[in-house]
Amino acid sequence: MRVTFYEERNFQGRSYNCMGDCADFSSYMSRCHSCRVHSGCWMMYDQSNYMGNQYFFRRGDYSDYMSMFGMNNCIRSCRMIPMYRGSYRMRIYEKDNFMGQMYEMMDDCDSVMDRYRMSHCHSCHIMDGHWLFYEQPHYGGRMWYFGPGEYRNFSNMGGMRFMSMRRIMNSWY
Repeated sequence: MRVTFYEERNFQGRSYNCMGDCADFSSYMSRCHSCRVHSGCWMMYDQSNYMGNQYFFRRGDYSDYMSMFGMNNCIRSCRMIPMYRGSYRMRIYEKDNFMGQMYEMMDDCDSVMDRYRMSHCHSCHIMDGHWLFYEQPHYGGRMWYFGPGEYRNFSNMGGMRFMSMRRIMNSWY
C-alpha cells in the first residue's frame, strides 16, 4: 500500500511517499493539494491525528482533490484501510447502546429509511469487513470509516447521522 502526497496541485512541489498510517504530515511538507494513490484504500483527514472530516481515496490520481471533494482544508493525516477478503456482516441499531430495532446487513444499503424504515442508525456492531457510512441516503454527504468492532454511540462523531452504508470491496484496491 502506497500513496504519494504533493504540496501543489497537479502533482507539483515537494512530495512525500507514505506506506502506512501518518498522524501528521507537517514534519514532511507544509501543505498537501494533490496525491497519487498507487495501491490500497485510504481514509484521509483534514486535521492531524485522524481528526476532522474523513475522505475515502482508492487507487488513482487526484490532481486537485480539494475541488473534487469540495474540501476547505488540505489533508493533514491518513490511515490505510487493510485489505479484506471474506464475507461482510454487521448489525445496525435504531438507538444508542445496541437498543431498539436491530437489522443485520451483509451488503450495501443505499437508504436505511427505504430498506428498514429507520430515519438513521445510532449504533452498530461490525462483525466482518470494512464499511463506509454516509450521512445521506444514496452514499451522499460526509462519510465515516468503520472497521470490525462495536460502536455504541454515534453522537460523539460530530453529530453525524448515518443513512446509507457501503462495503469497502477488495476490487477497489
